[in-house]
Amino acid sequence: MKQFAAQSALVIGLVAGGMSLAHADPVKFDALVAQKEALRLDFADGSKHFFLLVHREGKSAGQGPLADAAVDEYGAHDIVPGIGGEPRGYLQFTKANGDKAYINWTIQAIFVPGSGGKPKLLDNGVWQVVSGTGALDKLKGAGTFHLVATGPTERRFVLEGELV
Repeated sequence: MKQFAAQSALVIGLVAGGMSLAHADPVKFDALVAQKEALRLDFADGSKHFFLLVHREGKSAGQGPLADAAVDEYGAHDIVPGIGGEPRGYLQFTKANGDKAYINWTIQAIFVPGSGGKPKLLDNGVWQVVSGTGALDKLKGAGTFHLVATGPTERRFVLEGELV
């Protein structure tokens, strides 16, 4: 009986508060970004370990409310080539009308044996919407994040998941 009362109170609270149980729509979008600024620390211990603070800019494509937006990456990439790393950061999506969405992302970079004995980088992780402005201020969502190097300082971020 107490459990039923608690569940009823939750439903009444949601309705009275004007909140709705919105349906999350699956989305897939990507952003091609190019490096604009970077600070890099190279470890002098022979490990090739580096720490990179980077700002990249680009544009998103795909489906959903974040498609066709300007994208800024503010990232911290802690990498030991051939072994692994932990890149993380924020993406700022800015729509043509100025509305913004902020996405937090984190990746576990892992090197696995590739063709010809050369290490192959697997750059996979997760993302989640942390806030927004304007029409994107109530945007919620999360999903998987895949980073693809497309050039020396250019990257493609592929995001799949659900947005409400």
